[in-house]
Amino acid sequence: MRKQVTQNLGFGLLFLCITTALFFLGTIIYFITVRGVRILSWDFLTEVPKEAMTAGGVAPAIMGTFYLTVGSIIIALPLGVACAIYLTEYSPRSFVVNIIRMSINNLAGVPSVVFGLFGLAVFVKLFGFGVSVFSGCCTLGILVLPQIISAAQEALLAVPQSYREASLALGATHWQTIRSTVLPTALPGIMTGAILSIGRVAGETAPILFTAATFYMRGFPKSIFSEVMALPYHIYALMTEGTHPEQQTQIAYGCALILLFLVLSISAAAIILRQRQRKGYE
Repeated sequence: MRKQVTQNLGFGLLFLCITTALFFLGTIIYFITVRGVRILSWDFLTEVPKEAMTAGGVAPAIMGTFYLTVGSIIIALPLGVACAIYLTEYSPRSFVVNIIRMSINNLAGVPSVVFGLFGLAVFVKLFGFGVSVFSGCCTLGILVLPQIISAAQEALLAVPQSYREASLALGATHWQTIRSTVLPTALPGIMTGAILSIGRVAGETAPILFTAATFYMRGFPKSIFSEVMALPYHIYALMTEGTHPEQQTQIAYGCALILLFLVLSISAAAIILRQRQRKGYE
């Protein structure tokens, strides 16, 4: 009887926590949707800003956010998976490797503004890439690299050791075992880490403030070494530096709704890809 009561209390507390989280999530989505949907139109999505950013659209900021998000994941995902493979499958158990793993976990908690200053010092100044899409992608890629490494390590460690032993017993090399057996099995977990990284990258303002974003553009970036507008920085600029708060506040809510939809769309595409990959190896 006592165990049953304890179990019911535990399930009740769990349900309360889930309900509270969903309530606040729904409230945020509803608040942004109600305030942002008023200004949405085809012109708002496809035109460039006009009249001191009190009219026109936010197409350059939408494309800039897409470029930065996709570019940073393209940079971070292969590096993160390669690092996780080495740490999980090849590295010996030593004090140095433990220090590396601890450093990776600590880097995941470093404030994003620190990564922004690092990107400014290294990519913008030292390497001479300037304030550009490429500098922003590299900075954001390093920002989410610890998260991807940690997720990939957990996914690789979750693969049963018997899978590796069976592959090696059939005559496969270590690398063939990793490539053909371990990685496909761990891929859904790796994709989960990538999906979480997409949400963080798309909403970051501090790193791109120093490395990629510009306040205003009349068009789209011409190359990866051009400055770019981005929705997070555009929202920040409209709410803090705008000279026409009444019109620009509405535009900021519209940008927030578009950013939310963009993150959900990219995440949904990644989830669908993960599910297809999982079914392919079941």
